[in-house]
Amino acid sequence: MRLSVLGALSLSSVASAFYLPGVAPTDYKKDDRVPLYVNHLTPSTSDATPEQQQLHSVWSYDYYLPQFGFCRPEGGPKKVSESLGSILFGDRILTSPFELRMAKNETCKRLCEPKKYDKPMAQFVTRKIWQNFNLNLLVDGLPAATQTQDQRGNEYFTQGFPLGFVDVPEPEDDRRPTAYFNNHYNFIVEFHKISTRNGEPRYRVVGVTVQPESRSSREDPLREFGADCDDATQISLDMEGGTEVLFTYSVYWKPSNTAWATRWDKYLGVVDPNIHWFSLVNSAIIVVFLTSMVGMVLLRALRKDITRYNQLDLNEDVQDDSGWKLVHGDVFRPPKNPMLLSIFLGSGAQLFFMTGFTIVFALLGFLSPSNRGSLGTVAILLYTLLGFVGGYVSARVYKTLGGEAWKQNIVYTPIMVPGIVFGTFFFLNLFLFFQQSSGAVPFTTMLALICIWFIISVPLSFGGSWFGFRAPIPEAPVRTNQIPRQIPPSQTYLRPIPSILLAGILPFGAIFVELYFIMNSIWFHKVYYMFGFLFVCYGIMIVTCSMVTILMVYFLLCSENYHWQWRAFCTSGACAVYIFLNAIIYWISKLSLGSFTGNVLYLGYSALIGFMFFILTGSIGFFSSYFFVRKIYGSIKIE
Repeated sequence: MRLSVLGALSLSSVASAFYLPGVAPTDYKKDDRVPLYVNHLTPSTSDATPEQQQLHSVWSYDYYLPQFGFCRPEGGPKKVSESLGSILFGDRILTSPFELRMAKNETCKRLCEPKKYDKPMAQFVTRKIWQNFNLNLLVDGLPAATQTQDQRGNEYFTQGFPLGFVDVPEPEDDRRPTAYFNNHYNFIVEFHKISTRNGEPRYRVVGVTVQPESRSSREDPLREFGADCDDATQISLDMEGGTEVLFTYSVYWKPSNTAWATRWDKYLGVVDPNIHWFSLVNSAIIVVFLTSMVGMVLLRALRKDITRYNQLDLNEDVQDDSGWKLVHGDVFRPPKNPMLLSIFLGSGAQLFFMTGFTIVFALLGFLSPSNRGSLGTVAILLYTLLGFVGGYVSARVYKTLGGEAWKQNIVYTPIMVPGIVFGTFFFLNLFLFFQQSSGAVPFTTMLALICIWFIISVPLSFGGSWFGFRAPIPEAPVRTNQIPRQIPPSQTYLRPIPSILLAGILPFGAIFVELYFIMNSIWFHKVYYMFGFLFVCYGIMIVTCSMVTILMVYFLLCSENYHWQWRAFCTSGACAVYIFLNAIIYWISKLSLGSFTGNVLYLGYSALIGFMFFILTGSIGFFSSYFFVRKIYGSIKIE
């Protein structure tokens, strides 16, 4: 385990040097224009007031939303091409009126004509300042960031910078807290100088930080850049309207020894790696404990039972009273709703391989954050191409379980689970659309997803199902009796709900810490790049789901209950219940979503994530138990 952890982390460190084609470095001459694009405004948290220490919104806004009143480039903003994953995650990258010249310092540049904020605009912007919204800009592909320090004093960058800030007076001061609007931006751009063959220097952007300010700037045609920023009086928008705001910015270039290949390191730093190490050690202990238990049961109890059973003279009227062997004539009896189970298992196999391949690609550095949206794009394409696997597994399982409605299985497999996910996603997207959020997926993108689904994934699933139904059924190691055996009453801990909830907490415990960081990345719009830890956690989750389900199935069979198929699926799938409960706790402790729409979006997306985890972990538990049951019943002599 220790070697695997160290190997994964070493691969993760090597991965930082990988960059895909299309994100190669751009070399600039002195005074060359460096492109600055604007992205959406995202919610964040602040330590200004206790109310601002919680997230107050879960959706983002377009930078050029008229209520913000930001300056537009001449001729209007133009869209920058984005990947499918980037669009789905809410990126809206557009051109801007900012003009940066390589290695040329410029101070107090006017961005556009002064903007007058009427009553609705002033109230809207002030409300977003209280909710601590951040501006997100991109300079040469790097996010404009705020520089901060962790507890150990190491500097790192957090994406975005505040729209404004709230001035909280001292307790003895009678003043009310006031929200101030940041209208002046100080860009500190780090650049790395490289040598060329002809001796002419070239420069590369390796870091961008922004220090926003609130200043009562005014127009001054006599100055070089048309503005006077000497008045440091902060701007608070009048709630009745009428406040004039002039947007200005300054650019300062700073030489740096940081190489272009490592310029993302400050964005991807692990704030507290000790927490991850503690999580891995804790999960490893769980795995060792479960493996020891399973090993003790399988290598001692089962081997002893099988040896004693095989030594019996089966021609005599002898009956062994051991529980799991008494149900050999019913253990492979088809369960209820084999169609639904086979569809879930096909989709689960599809999710399993998609997740594994995506994590491996990310671990090896092929999904660099410099290529925005690549993670989501690759995940969607992999799930689409793995439709063949989903159809094949579903057909094989359904045929093994004695299903006869093969046409319905072929049609339902690529439609049911993706249809539930897409339908929920479309429903939640309507809320984002009515909120004018930049996170609302455009209709054209929705149409593209449907085309990818029906043109590529569905035919591949049909092909996989065709091969699956043509393949021979694996012969069961024991015959199934015509008359079902009566099942005796189970003990309390083996009843469905207690056993499922008891077993589901162990896989959740293996991924709890990493899940916390992933949720922070999703809801707080932070970069997640700790794929070394995630790779190990994914492996631990697979082992934990397998072991805990095998144990529960063994105890179930020992109690002479042969309805193990759905129980195996739900036992490891119960991890999703705890994931959703964890999301509820996160909702209560970290979020303060005052609007109905925000709560619906958060709970809806959390339920969607939980459903996908239910399919994924349930499939892992079922197939582990299936091979276990075939192995033990194939080891005994039945005549």
